[in-house]
Amino acid sequence: MKTLLPTSTAGSLPKPSWLAEPEKLWSPWKLQNEELIEGKKDALSLSLYDQLRAGIDIVSDGEQTRQHFVTTFIEHLSGVDFEKRETVRIRNRYDASVPTVVGEVARQQPVFVEDARFLRQLTKQPIKWALPGPMTMIDTLYDAHYKSREKLAWEFAKILNQEAKELEAAGVDIIQFDEPAFNVFFDEVNDWGVAALERAIEGLKCETAVHICYGYGIKANTDWKKTLGSEWRQYEEAFPKLQTSNIDIISLECHNSRVPMELLELIRGKKVMVGAIDVATSAIETPEEVASTLRQALRFVDADKLYPSTNCGMTPLSRRVANGKLNALSAGAEIIRRELSGK
Repeated sequence: MKTLLPTSTAGSLPKPSWLAEPEKLWSPWKLQNEELIEGKKDALSLSLYDQLRAGIDIVSDGEQTRQHFVTTFIEHLSGVDFEKRETVRIRNRYDASVPTVVGEVARQQPVFVEDARFLRQLTKQPIKWALPGPMTMIDTLYDAHYKSREKLAWEFAKILNQEAKELEAAGVDIIQFDEPAFNVFFDEVNDWGVAALERAIEGLKCETAVHICYGYGIKANTDWKKTLGSEWRQYEEAFPKLQTSNIDIISLECHNSRVPMELLELIRGKKVMVGAIDVATSAIETPEEVASTLRQALRFVDADKLYPSTNCGMTPLSRRVANGKLNALSAGAEIIRRELSGK
């Protein structure tokens, strides 16, 4: 029987201390060569175990094999020089030293497909795999070749489509594209961003999702949120276009945010991954707090289309806290399932 309110995570989970420094974003690997390959597999297995033990229904790799949710994918592409770096403004929020696009970008080989096959062998649960979205990829680079955000995004969309098709063939049930840039570049989202995303999913038979959040709980993001006022209405700009798109699931941030829940009405009919866990705090939600967020969402999302999730990734948190939050997510979803079934 199909699970009602299937739970999942939006993105990353903490890495074990023997693989990378805990509670730190984009921490360097502590292992090298063959030890690193084996260490990543062990970390992926451990992350899966934590999810299964917490009762998460749709599991992932916890992004254990990548340092960064965007650049790890880009590292495997030709046409990008990681030695030639420029400082750019990331999502109009903070400056970062980024690699440079110096020629035509191309995917020479699969990036995450072997990791996905490994995860598929470990579990019979539905699995979800996250890829960076085209618009968020171009916002993490300096482009000295195409000199057009739109042209580069379309090239990345084609490359992502190649990877996505091989992930699907490896047994991935849901492919998620991370597009936090959709909450910033509103004109581009509507002019070509959603269309580029649809190019990335072209021909896929598995379910597809787009994850749009307000970012990890790092200072640059929390400071930005303080400037957004009493209501965060950024989703209002992209939702109408996404509602008519071919994307199956829309993933958004809800718990402890100032996003008006009624904005979900704009994507009525879509499956919605409702962020019911705050990743910007180490405070562990109670199951009832999770249930309260889900109850509010159910006013605008049919129960068979609601997927309880986290707001974003949990890499900056301790494993203890992340596991506590996963348990709360499962328990909160179970409260609502019982209410819906009248038990």
